[in-house]
Amino acid sequence: MTMMTRQTYWQAASKGLVAAGMTLGSQAAWAVGNLPGGPAVNQLDLHPPATRIAGDVQGLHFFMLVVCAVIFIAVFGVMFYSIIKHRKSVGHKSANFHESVAVEIAWTIVPFLIVMVMGLAATKTVVAMKDTSNADLTVKATGYQWKWGYDYLKGEGEGIGFLSTLDVKHRQMSDAGQPAGDNYLLKVDNPLVVPVNRKVRIITTANDVIHSWMVPALAVKQDAIPGFVRDTWFRADKTGDFYGQCVELCGKEHAYMPIHVKVLSAEDYTKWVNGKKKEMAAKADDPSRVWKLEDLVARGEKVYNANCAVCHRPDGKGAGPIKPVDGAPVVLDAEHAKQIAVLLNGQNNGAMPAWKALSDTEIAAVVTYTKNAWSNKTGQLVQPAEVSAVRSGKVMPSAAAPAAAAAPAPAAAPAGAALPVSVLFATGKAGLDEAAVKAVASAVDFLKGRPEAKIVLSGFVDSSGTAAQNAELAKQRAFAVRDALTAAGIAADRIELRKPEQIEAGSADAAKARRVDIIAG
Repeated sequence: MTMMTRQTYWQAASKGLVAAGMTLGSQAAWAVGNLPGGPAVNQLDLHPPATRIAGDVQGLHFFMLVVCAVIFIAVFGVMFYSIIKHRKSVGHKSANFHESVAVEIAWTIVPFLIVMVMGLAATKTVVAMKDTSNADLTVKATGYQWKWGYDYLKGEGEGIGFLSTLDVKHRQMSDAGQPAGDNYLLKVDNPLVVPVNRKVRIITTANDVIHSWMVPALAVKQDAIPGFVRDTWFRADKTGDFYGQCVELCGKEHAYMPIHVKVLSAEDYTKWVNGKKKEMAAKADDPSRVWKLEDLVARGEKVYNANCAVCHRPDGKGAGPIKPVDGAPVVLDAEHAKQIAVLLNGQNNGAMPAWKALSDTEIAAVVTYTKNAWSNKTGQLVQPAEVSAVRSGKVMPSAAAPAAAAAPAPAAAPAGAALPVSVLFATGKAGLDEAAVKAVASAVDFLKGRPEAKIVLSGFVDSSGTAAQNAELAKQRAFAVRDALTAAGIAADRIELRKPEQIEAGSADAAKARRVDIIAG
């Protein structure tokens, strides 16, 4: 390649880079800056620590990086030196030997010492990360598809609870393919608020699938698993906003499940708690209150925008696999129980999540709103009492009613009786007598109308006799009820067996210690 050719090549390359830079610069909508407490542009390091543990983790990160870099340089340095210095072309011949005890001892002891040093350095921090005792504030974080629920269980703010959902505008930006802002897909309607310099224990669980609660600046990551309770903690040493996300793939809306932790001073936190409790008291409604249509529609619009608009869109048209609410048959149907059941139980295998966390009034409001918004001018009004009846099982939607309407249940068993149902046994017996069979039949009628419902078999024993005998008898009774349920068509994976509870002999009716309760899971 001649000098002129090289110059021409580099000139063309320079012009191409300049053109590419101008093209990128023209896309101003994609330009972002650093988000304090969140991600940064071209970030290579961990997030700036906001807790002592986070600082320790960052220090360990650099320590491990240095150790690995030294080992890398030493090993590859010796290897390449040997390859180049002792190559065949300069007259070296390969040595012929079998083993060296000294070398084998060295390459066993040296790595062992290195690993021990690294382990000892990390142990103190790892142990501290798991010590959730003596917390000043305890908050339960529940993962839902696709939002977080926060309940303040202990400490200042006890009794406060709310859902935290992605801001509707950010979902709209994502649907339109027009991201904007430094906090894109990280803004929520209700952040988790905690005080500075206080130990905050986070208890994680989930309502549907596995989620994971992570805030990098706080050095917190804990899986949220359905049916299990895990915990972690942090103590923020500065005020500010800190961001994270669910980091366990939890379904198609996984990207829309951000976490926002707002750390306030002690004084500001107290003000927030007082304001939040006043807000909750104002929202606390009498479930027996009879509402007017216009009042319930106004209330329902707020509930819809806060919880439903993210998926179904503010105009109710839905998007992609999300079904529209505007013009939906279940919304237009005059049988209110059908739409109420969808909200309470969800549908499509969790694609539409259950909203049991909402109050009866909130569900009545959002159902009334959707029945009267957009083109759904039905004029229908749903009262909280209707929601309460469906939630308790007193009213069932016709589509979910037991199919065997023409073949009624046994006369002694009230068809579709709500749970719990108690199955009583004779003294010392584990077989089902006629009364027990009728009790199981009534539970089956109820459960067949709710194919998504889980159930728990909870047995009881008294303190008479030996503990081993009582436990075995309670287990055999629970197995008998389980077998009767599965024989009647109830899937075995819907049934959970619990360890029997003990009732003190003589403290209650003896029959209470000879029963198995079929209860909702």
